[in-house]
Amino acid sequence: MKKLLVLLLALGCERANVTANTVPPSVRYDAHVNAGGLAPLAGQLRNPFAQDRKSATDGGQLFAAMNCDGCHGGGAAGGEAPNLADGRWRYGSADGAIYQSIYYGRPRGMPAYGGILPPAAVWKLVTYLRSLPVPDDVPTESWR
Repeated sequence: MKKLLVLLLALGCERANVTANTVPPSVRYDAHVNAGGLAPLAGQLRNPFAQDRKSATDGGQLFAAMNCDGCHGGGAAGGEAPNLADGRWRYGSADGAIYQSIYYGRPRGMPAYGGILPPAAVWKLVTYLRSLPVPDDVPTESWR
């Protein structure tokens, strides 16, 4: 326990320019498991277009225009890349998690689109994906 305290103090000294109120560049999601039941400091991303039908339509057009369906299939139903319409998300199903997957990309194939798409366009893609009806019969298991 004493070693842990010394280590934490040492790490704190290395972060002298970080104040107690600084939010790290991370996003909190309800699906995260928090050690000791306490969530760390984190920001939250909110979709400004949530539930907006026009934005979902715009996002669907952008999905096709950016050739997302080339990997994720028509209607985002899966292809070489995962199905995005089945409600199963490896990196989290919160709007902010989906935003980060599109904006920053993911290992093993998902490119980062944040360098070429403005945030509003990424949010419209998120809105489109969230608007897709989840099938009654999903052939895959949920990520735990």
